[in-house]
Amino acid sequence: MSRKKKMHSAAAVTLALSLAFPGASALAASPVAASQSGTALVPVRETAAGLEALVEWNQHEQTVTVKKGSYVLVLHVGKKQALLDGKAVNLNEAVRVASGHVLVDSAFITKVLADAETPGDPADAFMELLKSGNGAKAAEYVSPSSASVLSPQLLDILWSNYANVFGQIGEQTTRTEKTNAIHRNVTYTFQAAAAPFNFILRMNPEGQVDDFYLEAATPSPYQKPVYDNSDAYTEQEVIVGEGTLALPGTLTLPKGDGPFPAVVLVQGSGPHDRDSSIGGAKPFRDLAAGLASQGIAVLRYDKVTYEHSLKVSTNPKFTLKRESADDALSAVQLLKETAKIDGSRIFVAGHSQGAFVMPLILDGDKAGDITGAILLSGPSGKFADILAEQQKELVSRVKQSGQDATLYEQQAAQYTAIADMVNDPQYTVDNMPANFPLQPAYWWFEQKNYKPSELAKKQSGPLLILQGENDWQVPLKQLDGWKQALKSRTGVEYKSYPKVNHLLAEYDGISTGTEYYQPSNVSKEIVDDIAAWVKKTK
Repeated sequence: MSRKKKMHSAAAVTLALSLAFPGASALAASPVAASQSGTALVPVRETAAGLEALVEWNQHEQTVTVKKGSYVLVLHVGKKQALLDGKAVNLNEAVRVASGHVLVDSAFITKVLADAETPGDPADAFMELLKSGNGAKAAEYVSPSSASVLSPQLLDILWSNYANVFGQIGEQTTRTEKTNAIHRNVTYTFQAAAAPFNFILRMNPEGQVDDFYLEAATPSPYQKPVYDNSDAYTEQEVIVGEGTLALPGTLTLPKGDGPFPAVVLVQGSGPHDRDSSIGGAKPFRDLAAGLASQGIAVLRYDKVTYEHSLKVSTNPKFTLKRESADDALSAVQLLKETAKIDGSRIFVAGHSQGAFVMPLILDGDKAGDITGAILLSGPSGKFADILAEQQKELVSRVKQSGQDATLYEQQAAQYTAIADMVNDPQYTVDNMPANFPLQPAYWWFEQKNYKPSELAKKQSGPLLILQGENDWQVPLKQLDGWKQALKSRTGVEYKSYPKVNHLLAEYDGISTGTEYYQPSNVSKEIVDDIAAWVKKTK
């Protein structure tokens, strides 16, 4: 329905929505009244029938039932609460009787019947049902691939659970849309007692709710780097992989005929978009723009735990390999089939956990399609060990900065206890501890003995290993772990950068993570070093 027609329908409801009690005389006065609180009240009258709404009056129970399409609204005289599709909803003013007519909150009933008249965007309809706790009807909007996760029972309580996390949830402040190769993403921003947050609905091409994602509603102060020459490249939306977990991505392609060498970017731990956005930084966007400005194509994509966060959460045996390695190999295959890409010169660059998983990626490259690999701030030891080590490093840095480290020490103790639990030989994937605090537990215990440097020791091929010396999340000693393990390998180059933090940006102070929310860019020296290495490596 057009915007003009929708406004006309809403106006008609507001001006004329009323229904007289059976046998009562018509009102001679204005159809709109006002309560002492200023809430506009309208009598329920014959116009409801004119809008094809069915109306029933129950004299014994003192209720009026209005039915329109799939909506069933029950109003009870004397109450400030109504039932909409069986769920309690609050009114600004109690339903009342005046001159033999029911008077009801005008804004409320206008919205109900206007929505019934024009269902509108299914994303909006789902959100309204979710907020009202009507899980049964909300589930009707869910895609088959997510139906097992988003059950009516879960949808009944989901919004109230978020209220427990964020505190009282206030009004919706903005609604924006952005479409990628997989989903139409509708973002609703809400105020809340604890902090504002974004609720991102991921709609599939059939208009169904396929997934959703929550994030803090903090504006990014990101600024493009000076080395980004946008005249030197183009960008196009691509799809990495196939099936229900296919991922949207961006291919940044240098202008010209090619063929160009290409780099696949693999993100660190946690859900990440294709830019690897963190606070005021977008390190993967910087790398893509910087390398493409120097004649190297770059493929980056939204991580599966970001784009399909709900669907992967149903996999009780979700692994590190499935999280990061499988999609990287799919990206390599896509580049092999892409025009203007030199299929004999495809590289993979991993950051943090993306570097940690690199030996698994190379191990899965059975066809030998990967020419070489770049490890950026990559742990060389076991994941649980680095978890404890980084917390110890953070405490040390906080103290060096002259701050109170009490809370950091408490956090470090908690993570150290978790690391000890993972490393405990009695626990395996077949015997995991009850109530393990970091889920999914299987992810941790499946790779508890995986040490990337030990697997890399058995491999061959060009490697470039880069490390920031101002990095508390992956401390500099991890670079020493790579050097020690790979001392017998050829074709491996190392470099560290004195000021560079974990986001690959130069920072003059002692990095503790607080600077992540300031605008920053990947060091130009790192971009230049990667470009030079790719161009010389064959």
